[in-house]
This record gives sequence, C-alpha cells and structure tokens, in this order.
Amino acid sequence: MPLNITRHIDVFSPDDFGARRVDVIGVGASGSRVVLSLAKLGIENIHVWDDDVVEAHNVPNQVFGLDDVGKLKVDALKAIVLRQTGIEITTHAERVDGKQVLGEVVFLLTDTMSSRKQIWNGGIKYKARTKLMIETRMGSDQGYVYIINPTAPAQVRGWEAASDYGDEVAEVSACGTSISVGPTAEFLSGLAVWQLIRWFAGVQKKGDTALENELVFGLRTPTMVGRKFK
Repeated sequence: MPLNITRHIDVFSPDDFGARRVDVIGVGASGSRVVLSLAKLGIENIHVWDDDVVEAHNVPNQVFGLDDVGKLKVDALKAIVLRQTGIEITTHAERVDGKQVLGEVVFLLTDTMSSRKQIWNGGIKYKARTKLMIETRMGSDQGYVYIINPTAPAQVRGWEAASDYGDEVAEVSACGTSISVGPTAEFLSGLAVWQLIRWFAGVQKKGDTALENELVFGLRTPTMVGRKFK
C-alpha cells in the first residue's frame, strides 16, 4: 500500500519537493525521529549517516525498540522507515568527517560539537550544493534549532559564534548525550522538520520566507523565541 499523504499535501507536497537529497548526520534522539518524519512527509531521497549501534539506553528516547538493540542504528532505522512508510532510505554506516559529498538539505545532528564543527568546515560551509543546514541541540527540557544558509556570510558568522564552546558543554546542555528525554526530542525533531517545510515554501514562493536562524524553546514553562543573524 502506498503512503497516503492527502492530509498534508496542501502544506507539503513531496512531488513538488522531487528528488532533492536530504542528508541526516547522526540518528540518535532527534535524528532518528527526523528521518522517520521526513519519510512520513513522503520525501524519498534521504541519506542517513551513523556508525553507532543501538544500545538499551537508546530505546526510551529514540525511535528504536528493544528488538533493535545490538543492530547498527542505520540498519534498524532503515527497517523501521520501510515498515512504516514503504520508503527505502539510503544508509551509510560510517562517521562523517567533512570529506563526504552532501545534498541540498543537511540535518547536522551528531553527538559532539567538535564533530559538528569538523563536518561544517569540511563539508557544508560555503558549499554551493547545500542550500539549507539545520542543526539541533537538546537538554532535558529545552532546546535550540539553527536554520542556516551555509553560503550566506551573516548566517555563517552567526552559527559559528553560537557554536563557540567545547564538548564538555555540548554533552550536557546542547546535544543531550548525558540528559535526553523522549518528549523533548519529539518536540525538537518536529520543530526541526517544520523548518524544512517553511524553507521549501519559500523556495516555491508561497510565503513564509522569512526564516529565523535560531529558535530557542523551553518546556518546563513553555516559551519560544527566535532571531535572525545579521
């Protein structure tokens, strides 16, 4: 049975999106959900990158189940996406270091800021083929989403200024490797995918073209703010 997208076709049309390639680098708490959400939108040209295996502590906050423990994350995710959507994603069981050729849209979701900076500098920054980079950072009840055109100097400077700290901070308050709550990851990944929807509406000139470059939210007392980099 083909994926029935009639409920969201007026908001996002995968036929209009076409064969644009979307790369998701890191398929943990937010990345695994992003991939599944993209496939449920009907996007087919999805490449996922991760060399980790599913561990028991991943199950509460990622899309994987207990029967996936011990499998490569990309292999387990490929089976989940195929079963739920009929879409076959392209998997890369390797660590991205910035030398790989990436697509038009990149979700940068690795575990550490050092790996993100390496990928950004080598494979995304001022690369004309990539039109949109989306990066997320998560704590237990708050998060950040960055929406960046990697060829726009002001946005490049803004993202780099917002990323100027080490992994000892990122592991707790940004990437969530020490603290990660499933509902927060659900909110964060949905917010990230919505930025792709908004970006593509802008590509099609359907309005909503004024994307913020940074979204910050808190959930314990619900709040959200956004800003543009200038």
